[in-house]
Amino acid sequence: MRIVTFIKQVPASTSVEINPETGTLIRGKEKGKLNPFDLFAIETALWLASQIGGEVIALSMGPLAAEDTLKEAIYMGVDDAYLISDMAFAGSDVLATSKTLAEAVKVIGRFDLIICGKQTTDGDTAQVGAETAEWLNIPHINNVVEIKECQNDGITVVVETEHELSTIYLPLPCLISVDKDINTPRLPSYLRKKSYLESEKTIKILTLNDLEDKDSDGYGMNGSPTRVVRIFEPDETTKSERIEGTPDEIASALFTALNQERLI
Repeated sequence: MRIVTFIKQVPASTSVEINPETGTLIRGKEKGKLNPFDLFAIETALWLASQIGGEVIALSMGPLAAEDTLKEAIYMGVDDAYLISDMAFAGSDVLATSKTLAEAVKVIGRFDLIICGKQTTDGDTAQVGAETAEWLNIPHINNVVEIKECQNDGITVVVETEHELSTIYLPLPCLISVDKDINTPRLPSYLRKKSYLESEKTIKILTLNDLEDKDSDGYGMNGSPTRVVRIFEPDETTKSERIEGTPDEIASALFTALNQERLI
């Protein structure tokens, strides 16, 4: 089985710079880390490969600094890694990001299963996996908390919905997004790190010219129909007013104050 897992480098802290013109994060300046939800996707992929045989390929999109994130995935056990990095992809929203990932998957070639984390900590949309599957025209499901069975023709998973657990079968190839309750991710291996550093293997870099669809209008800011209008920190100042009097006077004054603030 050939399994592709999407991973992303996210800011390691909440102190990030925002481009005032585009409203997007300025990536590459702050120290990054592997998106925590993606650890569960990597572990699921490695566990499946160990159970039924196969290889695991990690795919990420971001600046060249994201190579460190892919190396961490390799130290955990991933067999191969690709990084999509090109200024043509900068400023992508979820639609442009999913299109770019889908095109990169086509470059990788044959695959049986794509595994994603539930969401990222910097975007929190939880949409990229499903949208990528739509570009690839394959079945997909979110909120997977257990894998029941995986055979040559399909995979059976348990999905957590708002009110119940559902068992669902998907034919291969397909895409699943796993929740954090599905497993406990392993730690990177020092021996694998030592072996990788001593080998001549490198992370493969993909640019716009490597993709089948080279029309730059479909990527980055050009291919993003949504725009961030404004980003701001919440106002932490508070205003208080003490109301005294009889119960009727307090109720009347409270009603007047709330009405003036258009809260009722």
